[in-house]
Formats: sequence, structure tokens, C-alpha cells
Amino acid sequence: MTETTTGKAPAPGDADVTAIGVGRERQGAIYRAGVLGRTPDVPTDAAALAAAAEKAMSRRAWAYVAGGAGEGTTMRHNREAFSRWRIVPRMLHGTARRDLTTTVLGTPLRAPLMLAPVGAGELIRRDSDVHIAHGAAAARTPYVFSSQGCNPMEETARAMGDTPFWYQLYWSTDEPLVDSMIQRAEAAGARALVVTLDTTTLGWRPQDLNLGSLPFARGQGIAQYTSDPRFREVIRERVARSATAGPAERVDVTLGAIRSLLSITRRYPGRFLDNLRSPEPRAAVETFLDIYSNPGLCWDHLATLRSRTSLPILLKGILHPDDAERALAAGVDGLVVSNHGGRQVDHSIAALDALATVRDRVGPEPTVLFDSGIRTGADVFVALALGADACLLGRPHLYGLALAGASGVTQVIENVLAELDLTMGLVGAASTADISRDLLVEPR
Repeated sequence: MTETTTGKAPAPGDADVTAIGVGRERQGAIYRAGVLGRTPDVPTDAAALAAAAEKAMSRRAWAYVAGGAGEGTTMRHNREAFSRWRIVPRMLHGTARRDLTTTVLGTPLRAPLMLAPVGAGELIRRDSDVHIAHGAAAARTPYVFSSQGCNPMEETARAMGDTPFWYQLYWSTDEPLVDSMIQRAEAAGARALVVTLDTTTLGWRPQDLNLGSLPFARGQGIAQYTSDPRFREVIRERVARSATAGPAERVDVTLGAIRSLLSITRRYPGRFLDNLRSPEPRAAVETFLDIYSNPGLCWDHLATLRSRTSLPILLKGILHPDDAERALAAGVDGLVVSNHGGRQVDHSIAALDALATVRDRVGPEPTVLFDSGIRTGADVFVALALGADACLLGRPHLYGLALAGASGVTQVIENVLAELDLTMGLVGAASTADISRDLLVEPR
């Protein structure tokens, strides 16, 4: 795909006044296919994309991916916050070419967009992280690997090729496991470490609860752990303790229990028949549920992080400006303003509202990323105008995965970037640096 460069259109009579940006190129590809009677297999609008993905997913997958905390109020807040802002296009600006490129903490970006970490993608498609990585790499868009991934980070890193990636860290109650995850991420080539703060315990998620569905309890979404040498050591210690603790607790043998056992066994490293006879796969799930995240996580834990990694550190889940100030004073390299897509605390502040207040407090220099509620290129434009250096795209790329695998992920990214590029052109922003708050209004 042709990249454009920063600059206003040449004066009348000069050459190259009809430069093609990523938006027009994407439009052209779709319309040319339309002449042949072909329509996109991944819808180009957010509502149709979600509706098509719901039809393609199982009930358990849709509940996990699309569901939120409580009554879903925070998810609605996220979208309502975008609806309150209005873009004000400027005319006769002569902007024929746009430059979407930027760099965040040393990572070059084709555009101010990355794929957010979303766990348990195997609910949608086996080897989900590898498919997402292939799709992201095809769109030259970095991907933040999830701690709750379904493929080991090393395998996913190979699928990224030369496209950069970051690693999301859930802070375990086992400190040697924290170190092991960080060391593996560094060795695999991660460009930054994103510490998620807002999931020290799972929020109240009725869609999953009503189905009695927790993917991790079936061995889905724990591949980063079962591939980790320290985690495997903890499993062996647990099994050894159990062997000396007397008879195991009786378990009801039901069809559901058998299916769960087979799921756990199939996803544990090693031969299926060996795993079926071993206590380790079941112990892995129990161990994960016990230690995957630390409910007691506090500032004292984070103070140790700089000595444990050379990677840039970002904190994900910041919503209050006081927390933002304290994090930066503690020496972290960046913030991700996020309410976890509305999945953790119901009635939470909209992430977009928090973005504006955080940026106002910390000033223009610190690196601030944004996620929660991004659905379109116009959404990305609004978030950039309110102070984000880049955005993380969550649910939509999983919808693309459900519809067309790696190609679906690529198509979703290309559609979002196309709309961002066209919005910039129509508003008069020649580069992402030109996207500022004076291009927005908030009607009272």
C-alpha cells in the first residue's frame, strides 16, 4: 500500500495535486471489486461488523468478547462520550496528502493505531494469537500480546515477522513468574511492556456468569503460563503437595466435567494421552486461577519494575489524573487511559472523558495512549484530538477474526485507517500532529 508524506497540496498548476492516500486506495479496492459483483466479507461499518461477528461466534465466545461489567453502563458511557464530541471540518485547506506515521516510545507506527491485548481469543478461532499476528503484520500494525493469550508469546512473535509488538503483563502473585514473563518478552523481541492495572480480579460479568463460562477454567487463554518454565515449576510443586495431602476431593462426573477435562488436556503442552493420565493439566488450571493476577498490587510493586526490565514501561488502566501524575513521577514511560472496554467496573467514567482530563493534567509531553470504545477511524481522530498519541483497537479486530481469520483482522485495520485518513483529508489535517482539540466542539 502506498504511503503518503506530510505536506499541503502544491499550488494550482503544480504537479501531484491528486495524491492517493490509504483512504482512497481502500475505497478504490472495494468499489473495483463491486464492479465484479463482490462485496466485502468484513462489513465496513461498526454495527454491521458486530452483528455479523455475533452470528459467526458461539454464545460463549460472544459473551466473553462483547460482554461487559454489570448492566453494561460503562460500555454505553464509552460510546456516549464519543457521541458528545463534534468534528469541525475546515474548508479550502489544500490538504491533498496525509502522513499518518508516528513513533511511540521508539516504536515506529504506520499510523497511530495498535491492536489491543484481548485474552482467550481461542473462543473464536484456534491459534487465535497467531492469526491476529498474521493479520496485524499484513497491515503493518503493531500488536500488544495478551498475558491471557492462546499461543505462547514466542510463537506469536514469529508470526509478526518484522512488525513490532509489545507485551501486556498481568502481575502475578508469584514474583519469580513476573520476572520470567518479562524476560521471555524481552528475549522474544517486545518493544515495550504494558502493565495492566485494572484486572487484579475479574469484574462482575453477567454474560459469562449466566453461561457459567470462564475460558481459563477450560484451559483456554493460559498458553503464556503453561509455556513458562517458572509456572511449570509451580505446577510440579502443587502436584507434589497434593500427592502427600491424602485423598483428593470427590468431583461430580458430568458430561460438562468430561468436556472441560478434555479441553484442559488438549491445550496442555505434550501428548494428549500422556496429559490425560497426568495431574499436571488440571493443576495448571487451578494454579493459574490462584496466581495469575495480584489483588494486592500497589505502588510499591511498581517501584521494583524499572530494575527488572530495560523495556519502556506503560501502565494500562489509568483513569484518574492523580494516578497519572503519580505514575509519571514514579518514572514510567507512558500511560494507557482505559477502563478495560467497560469489562471491569460498571458505572465507571468513560475512558474518553478520562483521556481529556489526564492530558490536561500531565501536559503535552508525556506519552498517553487510549483504548476503550474505539470502533472507527473517526473515533481515532477524536481520541487523537483529545490528546492521545495513539489508540488501541480491541473488540473490532476480534470481530474480523471471527469472520475471516487473519484476513478479517487485516481488513478491519485497513477500514479504520482508511476512515482516519479520509477524515484527516476532509478536515484539513496533513499529519497526525495537526489533529488538535480546536478541531472539535462539545455542544452544551
